[in-house]
Parts: sequence; C-alpha cells; structure tokens
Amino acid sequence: MLRLQGKHIKLRALEPEDLDLLERWENTTENWQYSQQQVPFSRHILKAYLAQAHQDIYEAKQLRLVIEREGRAIGLIDLYDFDFNNRRAGIGILIGAEEDRRQGNAQEALQILIDYAQKAFDLKQLYASIGANNTASLKLFIASGFKEIGVRAQWFRQGENWEDEHLLQLIF
Repeated sequence: MLRLQGKHIKLRALEPEDLDLLERWENTTENWQYSQQQVPFSRHILKAYLAQAHQDIYEAKQLRLVIEREGRAIGLIDLYDFDFNNRRAGIGILIGAEEDRRQGNAQEALQILIDYAQKAFDLKQLYASIGANNTASLKLFIASGFKEIGVRAQWFRQGENWEDEHLLQLIF
C-alpha cells in the first residue's frame, strides 16, 4: 500500500477549505520570483481551480498536494507537466511560512512525493527548474538525489537583473 505520509509530514489532496491558504501563498509576491508568476490570482480563479482539483493526473497533467505537519497545512508540493508516455514529470515545492522553512519539512515532503511518483505512476524520472538565486531549493533537490544537468543563462528577468535557471533531474 502506498502511503503519502512520513515521520512528521503528510501529503493530502486539496480541499475547498484550502482556499484561504491557496490565496495567501499564491498571492505572496515574495514567492513569485520562484514561480515566475506576474499577477495575483483572484478568489474566483482559485475557487475554480479547487473545483477542478479532483481531476485525475492523467487528465489534468498535474497533481498538487498540501503538505501537513501535525495536522497543520504548511505548504504545497506539485507534480506538473506529467507525461505518462515518457514517464516523467516536473516537481515543485513551496513551504508557505518562513517559520516552517529550514526544519526538514520540504525534504521529507519531497522524499514522500518522489517515492509516490515512482511507485504509483511508474515514472522513470522527475525534473526541476530552479532559479540560481533560490539556493535553498537547489540544495534541497541536490540533497534529495537530483543532478544538475544544465543551466539556462539569463533565463529569468528579476527587475533590472537577469537570473540563470538550473535544470535538475532525478532518474530512477
């Protein structure tokens, strides 16, 4: 039996009650630099997204899960660009509040999803695209077994500056 639970972390499906959390995390402008988001999401758009969150990963091509610690939602973790034919997906993670970061939460959640993706969907590989300034995520993914396979130079504009994008891959 596949479990979406580790020692401290549980991954669960999105619920309609997650609307406020989703609105807060998706509309926190400090997070936009990591997702390349440019504008806020309205409650209406987020409600519509939640209404479709039940879609199967084969149909939606993505799976977003809530990260819980001790029954409290602390973040989100996603499989995106799911490609069943080529057995791969992108993976992204957000720990919402600063006080929940750098405590092993992201690493445990990432390991749970890696195991789940491999066993439940028979994936061959996962990949992540991470901006060079996101050193915490780069360290997290490398510590979780991902290998850097390339860099896209000056890929993201951050105000007046340009940032490289690191491409990481985990092959099972």
